[in-house]
Amino acid sequence: TMSYTQIYYHIILRTKGSEKSISQHNVAHLYRYIWGIIENRKGKLYRINGIEDHIHILASVHPTIPLANFIKDIKVASTLWMKSSPDFTLFKGWSVGYAAFTRSFRERKSVIEYIKNQQKHHQRETSREEIIRILKEEGLDFDERFLS
Repeated sequence: TMSYTQIYYHIILRTKGSEKSISQHNVAHLYRYIWGIIENRKGKLYRINGIEDHIHILASVHPTIPLANFIKDIKVASTLWMKSSPDFTLFKGWSVGYAAFTRSFRERKSVIEYIKNQQKHHQRETSREEIIRILKEEGLDFDERFLS
């Protein structure tokens, strides 16, 4: 018998201390690298984009891969790669936590558009304002002290 799943996650990874340490100069190389990590973990990347202090990922995760392991693999491998790259000399690592929200097939296109427009979006809203808004929209309790 077959099992059918479609598990979309909107993932947000912030830099350590929310430092603006992701150079936008050659960020396409980073995104391609993360795409490879996702594919190696049996996932599928639908969109990735971000600004200097965080990135958004929309990906489907294979049901045999726990979300925490999937995110840990992305963070560990991308940190090692970025620290060895001359393009990301300011990058010290990802924050310990992350945000991840399930999305439906119907929401996929709007989330892709949202991620695609990060640079324009952040002309109007800071990263901190964005994460607080998203956490509230998702109905999650959170402690603002941990959202530096």
